[in-house]
Formats: sequence, C-alpha cells, structure tokens
Amino acid sequence: MNQPTDIPMWSLLPFLLMLGAIAVLPLAAARFWDRNRNKLLVALALSIPAAVYLLQAHLGTALYDSLVFDYIPFIILLGALFVITGGIFIETRVAATPLANTLLLAVGTVLASFLGTTGAAMLLIRSLLHVNRSRKFKIHTLMFFIATVCNCGGLLTPLGDPPLFMMYLRGASFLWFFKLLPLWLVTNLLLLIVYYIVDSYYWKGDKTEASAGDMSFSVELRGKLNFLWLAGVILAIALINEQTIPALGASRYLRFVREGVILLMAMFSLMFTTHLTRVSNSFTWRPIEEVAYLFLGIFVTMVPCLLFLEKNAAALGVTSPVAFYYATGSLSSVLDNTPTAVTFYSFAQGLGQSAPAMVAGIPESLMIAICAGAVLFGAMTYIGNGPNFMVKTIAEHQGIRMPYFFEYVWRFGLVVLLPIFILVQLLFIRSGG
Repeated sequence: MNQPTDIPMWSLLPFLLMLGAIAVLPLAAARFWDRNRNKLLVALALSIPAAVYLLQAHLGTALYDSLVFDYIPFIILLGALFVITGGIFIETRVAATPLANTLLLAVGTVLASFLGTTGAAMLLIRSLLHVNRSRKFKIHTLMFFIATVCNCGGLLTPLGDPPLFMMYLRGASFLWFFKLLPLWLVTNLLLLIVYYIVDSYYWKGDKTEASAGDMSFSVELRGKLNFLWLAGVILAIALINEQTIPALGASRYLRFVREGVILLMAMFSLMFTTHLTRVSNSFTWRPIEEVAYLFLGIFVTMVPCLLFLEKNAAALGVTSPVAFYYATGSLSSVLDNTPTAVTFYSFAQGLGQSAPAMVAGIPESLMIAICAGAVLFGAMTYIGNGPNFMVKTIAEHQGIRMPYFFEYVWRFGLVVLLPIFILVQLLFIRSGG
C-alpha cells in the first residue's frame, strides 16, 4: 500500500456498515438477504463511497492493489478449491460418535498446514456433514471445525494460511515456521479436548438412529482424479513465487502465472469430474457466489481501515510482542487476516528494533506474535478467514441453521476461543520478547 495521508474517521464508516449488514440483515431482513443478488447490491452500495473517497484522496493505488493483487487471487484460490474439492465425494460410513468426530477434526487440523486451511476445509466439510447428517446436535461441531480446520490448524507451515505465506515471501524460511509447533500443538490440542467434552455432552441427549446404529467403519471415495488437481494448486502456491522463480520479480503482474495455473486446475476438475459425483456432494455455485459478493465489499471498504491502521499503529502503543499479538489478532478477526498481518509486519520493520534472533528483518518475537495473532484470531468471526464463511454457507445450503454473526462471536468466539488464545499468549508470547 502507498504511504497513507491523514485518514478521516468517517472513511471507516462503509466498512463498519458492511460488517453491520453481515451481522444484522440475516436477522432483520432474512428474505431479502437470502438472495445473492441483494448481497452484491449491498456490497456495491457500500463500496462505491469508499472507492470515491480513496480516488479523491489520491489513494487509488491502495484501492487498485486491494482489488487486483489481494481480492482477485483470494477469490481465484477459494473458487478453485471449492470446485476441485466439490468433485471429491468422500462417504464415510461411521457412527458420528464424539471420538469419530474428534478424530475427523484432528485429521483436518493436520491437513490444514499442508493443504492450506481452505483446501482442508473444502475437502472435509461435506464428509463431516454427511457423517453427522442424522445427529440432532451438530452446530457445535461446525463451529469447532471452523476453529481447528479453517484456522488454527494452519499455523505450522507457510502453506497453511495466507498470512504465513506472506511472511515466507518476505524472507522467513520455510523451516522457520516449525518453531510455531508448540503454539500449534497446545492450541489445537486444547480445542480438540474441549470439543470432545462438548460433543460427549450432546451425544448423551442425541437419540437419533445414527447415535445408536451400526458402529462399523468404511469409506467410499469418488472423484479421485481431483486429488491431482488439488496437488497442482498446492504446488502452484508453494513454488510459483519470487522465492523459487526470481524472474517473477520483474513485474507484479507476473505473479498471476500462479493464478493462471490454479484456474487451469479448476477447469480440469470441471472437465473430468462426473456430474453424478457433484450431485452426490450437493454441489451448487451459490456458496462461492455469496462469498465472492460479500468479500468484494469487504476488500474495498477495508482499505481506508488498513491505511488508518498503518498511520496510527504507533499511537496505539503497539511495540511489544504481546501488543502485536492482540492487535494483529483483534483486527484479523474483522479484517482479512492477510493484509492485516502484512500491515503489522511493515509497522514492525518501521520500529527498527533489533534482537539476537531476527526473522525477515524484524525480531523473531514480533514475527511469532504477528503469525499467531493473524492465524488464530481468524477463527473469532465468520469473516476472519475466507473458509469460515464458506463452511457457514455450505452448511446453511444443506439446511443447517448456523449461528448469526454476533451469536457466533459471543457463543463461541468469546466463550471458547478467547480463553484458549489468552492462555497461548501467557505460555508463549511475553512482553519482553
């Protein structure tokens, strides 16, 4: 982003209204909000004032960068993974016991760091829904799935979550991220233990046939060729960048070679996957359309917020690892966590701090705080990370009433996640670095 001028507080209003629309309209105007076209109209209505302000303030470059270099790659990756995983049908025949569900979340948590949180979430969400189709109580399972698979599981490698990948591109080595293993292990272990306890409680009151039925285990897999296209996407993310191909640094637009490969993988999936497999997965385009429309509004209206943050972070007293952890985390929960992490990384560089251990030009303690805050706190709201909203939308299109925006925050984010994130900070992130 270009150097910010003074950013007036009123320029943040479109973003706040965008959050308000996502939080309130499903309750206040459910029939209106149910149509994706109306979501697009709301996103455009709030984006236009923000865009006009940025252009008049000579900040059009920031708007352009957000749309072209952030939003377009974001939606291409999310859309491609949605298409490819929508062609993989995993029918797991197993009773949805607390142990079975916990193991499924654990598998997704591990996969998240190597397939990416989006890849792992899109691969497993339909299987999770299928396994729990006869469970009466399953909303809690989906919320923990968002926490573990869509977010916290991706903390271990730069492939796991886009904020980590951005730090990798800025000079943190691939193997350095394994230093986050203790944070990854403690966070996800606590989440899985809490989930097992909660699901065991609901299991006792769940008197469906699935609960008392056949306890045998079997897996049917269709659309196996899509694993090849999925591998192509993961390799494109890992290898097509300036770190491995220096020639791509000649122009910012050359990075779209990666997006071209990702789109090609999605096209192959559409070409070579049978219609029956997608029908078995209840595949429709509505979920990705909804995410594309809403995040268009978010990516435009958040630009003044990020510029304001970039200019005023010092005044907010963000200098210690603890401050970086909570500042990056709290803003990642309502802004997209990737530009938020990049903004705080740039701010950390500007502080000019030195330490015995430096990573990508900033103290290692600050890098850990930024990475952990961006990845973990992305689970605090539906919009903290792209796959969160995808899981919510896919579940709702299968007839599950997910908690509303603020309901999710106070029922789960504040009650379950925040205490665990505070404990992680106390164990691993100290004020003294």
